[in-house]
Amino acid sequence: MTPATLYALAGMAIFGIGVYSLFVRTHTLQRIVVLNVMGSAVFLILIGLTYHSADGSADPLSQALVLTGIVVTISVTAAALALACRIQEVPRKQEIPHDDPELRDHV
Repeated sequence: MTPATLYALAGMAIFGIGVYSLFVRTHTLQRIVVLNVMGSAVFLILIGLTYHSADGSADPLSQALVLTGIVVTISVTAAALALACRIQEVPRKQEIPHDDPELRDHV
């Protein structure tokens, strides 16, 4: 088994575990972490598929794409965590307000 195949298979296994965890977990923070793990698995698959066994290096374009993807993932994670914090701060109403006939006339 070549290192490229090992990287690709490990990435697929991690991604599969992430998909399972995404359906099982209900807490918002846990889902954000699972999405990060799945993104890392995609990066591992991309590096594994572009690995050249002849000279022992990976394609520089795929390395650049992975580095760009990591930066984007960090930004999206920060935005998702800020949004999750904001959602937790908003008070939730326990009941739906009844239809008020006075409000219906103003629409």
